[in-house]
Amino acid sequence: MKSIFLIEKKGDDAIRPVTQIYTDNIVARLRDEAGLISETYINRSNLPGHLPEAREAEAAFSTWNMPAFSKEEIAAYFPNLRAVFYSAGSVKSFAHPFLERGVRVFSAYAANAVPVAEFCAAQIVLANKGFFQCCKPSYRADYALAAARFSHCPGNYGARVGLLGAGAVGRLVIQYLAPYRLELFVYDPFLSDEEANTLGVTKASLETVFQSCSVVSNHLADVPETRGIINGDLLARMPSYSTFLNTGRGAQVDEGALIQKLKSDPTFTALLDVTDPEPPEDASPLYHLPNVYLTPHMAGSSGRELVRMAEYMLEEFHRFQRGEPAKYEVTLKMLEKMA
Repeated sequence: MKSIFLIEKKGDDAIRPVTQIYTDNIVARLRDEAGLISETYINRSNLPGHLPEAREAEAAFSTWNMPAFSKEEIAAYFPNLRAVFYSAGSVKSFAHPFLERGVRVFSAYAANAVPVAEFCAAQIVLANKGFFQCCKPSYRADYALAAARFSHCPGNYGARVGLLGAGAVGRLVIQYLAPYRLELFVYDPFLSDEEANTLGVTKASLETVFQSCSVVSNHLADVPETRGIINGDLLARMPSYSTFLNTGRGAQVDEGALIQKLKSDPTFTALLDVTDPEPPEDASPLYHLPNVYLTPHMAGSSGRELVRMAEYMLEEFHRFQRGEPAKYEVTLKMLEKMA
């Protein structure tokens, strides 16, 4: 089988360079095992000079900045393409025309879910201990106040934690939190009673999750139905000394309502790895409120973690080539509820 790279290099390659995903070792393996016929990153701008390779290729390897093509363009430029192996997470920006053309699409969403789940599990454990309520700025300003806040936090044994969404990330968070003996409440319309029982969690409504949990972590899919779903009524239900963690999408949260909650309850804390817009506008109170922690969309794969995504896709390519069942294939039906 012959394969190519299909990647549109852009400015943010400085943050997540393609070469950190497709390292020299990975490229050598692709050359030997996947018949890589061009190590050039083929994209819209240089495609005319690489049409012979594009039209010959049966598989394409990509990552963030995958170019989008129409069905007609795919038929013209990639007539023999059978599969796209995407070493990143969401494929919504490009997958639909490929799938409609009968080209199979595979995503390393499961590999990218690992560091997100690790990030969230770590923050949930720290939040239940009162770490964020105590370390800034209350400890510097008033040790007694910090100690008082710490004493109000539940710790981790038997504490109630709410998870919004039980997809790839949510299920890993459940797995990583298992040793802490927490009570896990999950809101997910797609989660069956049988699956909840197998996972060892309690299905719950949004209202129950927000009013009864010490930490709520958002892992909902980015679909129109979830825009603004975390509203003022839900946020107002969160008890004192509770924490809201968002590594999902900023647009799923009513930011004005969140800011109001933060202002009205100084014991409430927000840990925001995503916002809308991202970063927040210059005048946003999120920069100045003492009970907010902002991080620059860092929960996903970075550094050495990036290589894992390419390795997942190389393993998936081997299964594809041998005609074995796929682990990480994306279908048209799956796109409806994927982030």
